[in-house]
Amino acid sequence: MILTKEQQAEVAANRKRYEELKAAGQGHAPRALPPPTPRDGAAIAASAIIHREIVPGGWYWTTRLNRGEALRVVNTGGKSCISMLAWSAADTSERLNHADTIKVQWAASLRKGRVILSDMGRVLFSIVEETTGGAHDALAGASTVATNEARYHTTTLRNTRDNFILAAGKLGLDRRDVHPCISFFAPVNVDAEGRFQWDASRRQAGDFIDLRAEMDVLVALSNCPHPLDASLAYATGDAEIVRYRAGRVGDNDLCRTASAEAARAFENNAFFLNSSSEA
Repeated sequence: MILTKEQQAEVAANRKRYEELKAAGQGHAPRALPPPTPRDGAAIAASAIIHREIVPGGWYWTTRLNRGEALRVVNTGGKSCISMLAWSAADTSERLNHADTIKVQWAASLRKGRVILSDMGRVLFSIVEETTGGAHDALAGASTVATNEARYHTTTLRNTRDNFILAAGKLGLDRRDVHPCISFFAPVNVDAEGRFQWDASRRQAGDFIDLRAEMDVLVALSNCPHPLDASLAYATGDAEIVRYRAGRVGDNDLCRTASAEAARAFENNAFFLNSSSEA
């Protein structure tokens, strides 16, 4: 597509305005995000564990997670990509919104200290531990029959789109409730030209991410290769899921205070939760 001079000028003006807003948003962030969690760090007390399970490669898993509980998702063998959908348990028309999660925080990097937002501007999850420094994908989406056929030349392998339809049914939902996902352990980078690049060196065995629920949520996870994974073999390993009680959250909690945008999202949560308790 060839842009006219007027269109090029409009693009340049919009980019300039975006950079100004981004700088203002990031400049008001009161706290710097910490380095990644060590792979041998952040042990979970045995008394806090509610449930643990292995999700084999190609399969999916569902649960209801109560506010104050957390999920640890572990890339056991270093080959897993775990895609996630989530809905408010109180009203499933409210759901994970990958676009707002990126836009509101001015970053596509899902790392320790960030939050995952719903389409109502509320916090579904806080990322309280994370070992990769953000090697996750909130942009490209997950596998389908078509992407599997293009990569592996077959339509018989399991894919995330179909897994999510099955998972939605188990949760009392249907295919219209399957929305764009985010994927963990999917090291997708964006180059200077806006092209997606896969960096396998950022994914290692033992990586994990901990998601603390900030409201009651329904969760679906799918363990299928990412469509941008450069491997020509359908190779994915087991992933471990640990559900545990996260403990009391203080007012100075990192995820609640890392940015003005996160603080406002938690204010939305507080208003919603107080309204729900009064109903």
